[in-house]
Order: sequence, then structure tokens, then C-alpha cells
Amino acid sequence: MTPVPDPVKRVVHAGSRGYGRLTAQRRLLPSFLICGGQRCGTTSLYRALAAHPAVLKAVLHKGVHYFDVGYHRGMRWYRAHFPTQRAADRVRERTGVPAQTFESSPYYMYHPHAVERIAADLPGVRLVVLVRDPVERAYSHHAHEVARGFESEPDFARALALEPARLRGVADRMRADPGHYSFAHQHHAYRGRGEYATYLDRLAAAVGPDRVHVVDSGRFFTEPAAVYDGVLDFLGLPRAAHPPFERHNARGRPVPMDDRIRAALREHFAAFDARLADWLGHLPSWVG
Repeated sequence: MTPVPDPVKRVVHAGSRGYGRLTAQRRLLPSFLICGGQRCGTTSLYRALAAHPAVLKAVLHKGVHYFDVGYHRGMRWYRAHFPTQRAADRVRERTGVPAQTFESSPYYMYHPHAVERIAADLPGVRLVVLVRDPVERAYSHHAHEVARGFESEPDFARALALEPARLRGVADRMRADPGHYSFAHQHHAYRGRGEYATYLDRLAAAVGPDRVHVVDSGRFFTEPAAVYDGVLDFLGLPRAAHPPFERHNARGRPVPMDDRIRAALREHFAAFDARLADWLGHLPSWVG
């Protein structure tokens, strides 16, 4: 299949969003979100859930990024990204259960304002969070940003050394000014975004711990069917035939991580990892 050129995609997406805004009041809002973490298997879980017969995915993008960097656009703009009630009615006729729709924006968990915005605008929403070995996540995150041209420092050790200066005071400025945007906060928090327990506590405080479901991505990739069924149960979706479980967006590194860097990161994350056991009901798959 011939790929669609990016300029054509932009025109099609703009037209679809314009139509979506005109029909916003006849569109669903998400009943659940995948809100983190980045480089933890969110794309793989998104595609598996989108294959469920009672689920309708976002119309244009898996990640709308409304509650983090697009909140100024307003709820009408957000609704434009989702299926119509008419499509939901067809799903109910076919399956016998109400349709659900969702999106996946991993920056939601880390952004200083996103969680409170979600709680206010989507009452009752359920949140799914994937967590991965934070050491490997940081290494993968750096490779991802370098490949996209969002990281000018190709050496992982030097990028880690730059992180404190890049992020110093940024979260405070963002909290003080909801319109403040930080490129470094979104793209260069290699350590910060692996401190999962801190952000899970914020999610629980905002929406209630019973509406947060945490998935160990190591287990998802070794026992995908059991993990997938657990997510369906959490979301109130009937169990269905399992879709193909595939890994998406995996990005290898040409050289392994330096052992000294690995040890330092492992020490940094130890306390955060220990707190994850309460969320998972077991030690994280990378501990022990």
C-alpha cells in the first residue's frame, strides 16, 4: 500500500476535526484512558483494546493530548476526536453491551495539570497505566527522542546528566501558569517519568484508587491473554476472543547500557519500585 503523504494527512485530519466539531454534541466522550507510562507498551495495549468488539477507538489519533498540551482548545475540540452516538448505537445492537471509546496519551500521567483536568471533565472515567522496568524505560525513551529529532544529546549518560538542569523549576512554573509549556518536561524527563509511584498516588487522589488499574508491561508481554482479560474486567467489558498480541514501537539500541549507569539508575528507582508492589499486588517483574 502506498503511504499517504503527510501534507495530505494534515488536510484530511483538519477536515475531519472540523466536521467533528460541528457534530460534537452527538459524539461520545472516553469512558477510559490509557494515561501512561511512555515507552511502556501503551501502543500494544491500545491496539489490543481497539480490537474489542464493544470498543470504538478515537477517530484520528490514538493520543489526543487534550488534557496536557491541548486543553486550551476546549471540550468541543476534544469531542471531535471521538465516534458518534450513532456508531455507538450500532455497536450496542451488534454486541448487546454499551460501546466504550478511549484514547492513549502517556504524558497525561506526568503533566502537572492533566490528572485534575481529567477528574473534572470526565467524571467516572477509568485510567489504565502501564509500568515497565524504569531503567530500561529511560534508555528506550532517550533512543526514541533522539530518533525523532527531539533530543540533541545522543549520549545517554550525558543526557541523564543534563536532566536536572533542564527540568529545574519547570514543574513549579507549569503549576503556577497552566498555559506554560516545557519541551524538556515533555521529552527529556528520562528519570522523572520512571518514578511511577509518585504519579500513581496523584491519580488515586484525583479519581480514587478504585478507578486506576496498573499493568506490569513485563507481564503483559509474557502473559498477554491473562493481563488483557484483567483489563477488560476492570473496564466492565465482556471477555472476547483475544486479538493478536504484538509489540509496537520497540526500538533497539546499538550498544548495551553501561553497567555503572544501570547500577546508578537501579539505585535511584529502588524506593519508587518498592511502592509499586501495593499497586500491582506483587513485586514488579524487574525486581528480584
